[in-house]
Amino acid sequence: MSNQIRANSVLPASRQDIELHTADGLTLVGELARPETGDPVATLVCLHPLPTHGGMMDSHVFRKAAWRLPALAGVAVLRFNTRGTSSVRGTSEGEFSAGTAEKFDVAAAIEYAEFLDLPNIWLLGWSFGTDLTLMHGLDPAVAGAILLSPPLRFSSEEHLAAWAADGKPVTALVPEFDDYLRPEEATARFAAIPQAEVVGVPGAKHLWVGDAETVLDEIVRRVAPGVEVPLPRTWAGAMESGDMNAYANRTVAAFADVPVPKPGQ
Repeated sequence: MSNQIRANSVLPASRQDIELHTADGLTLVGELARPETGDPVATLVCLHPLPTHGGMMDSHVFRKAAWRLPALAGVAVLRFNTRGTSSVRGTSEGEFSAGTAEKFDVAAAIEYAEFLDLPNIWLLGWSFGTDLTLMHGLDPAVAGAILLSPPLRFSSEEHLAAWAADGKPVTALVPEFDDYLRPEEATARFAAIPQAEVVGVPGAKHLWVGDAETVLDEIVRRVAPGVEVPLPRTWAGAMESGDMNAYANRTVAAFADVPVPKPGQ
């Protein structure tokens, strides 16, 4: 008998708490979720939204990716808290650096995935995490990048030019009603990267509430093209439930009056 996969459904995987060690001496906390059996077909290194506005490794799209994709698509999911960021997993050392010192965090995550010989490493950035991807993610070990709700706030034309010159695939999933950058403008801005694919998602908003399944399908379509999408919406095997209450106070609404930091702050 199959059961519906819901927002808090946790499918089987091999999960382990991990620590990343940065070149400037910090320890960052995270988790690696891999398929229960066999090698993964691809690896996602997740870079979360602004920690000053509730972003963390457990932000809902990343949480659902880690809870579902190892079982449904054979994809490994590495997620972690950047410096100074807290979640149920714990708090990473250091302080938020508005995208500057986070270059060491991105490098540490890629290095960790390399050390474990995880295959086909893709960076999956969301909001602030897309800027980290564009600014610091152009590494020889990285196969490509997927950008969710890219605001292009901290990254610059110089970073776009570097990705253009390298030629690695870049896909930007842009909500129709995004708060910062909508599909038409995104298409114009990402024209600086000839190989970039901009996918407008009708009806979606910056936080992808109600659209996580669409996002996961589009991610898998690119990082694991051999996997059929849309992904199953039901599961016949063992399935647990995650604690949604742990994230109730980490919504953007709780940070509505907090100014968004500017680059370099």
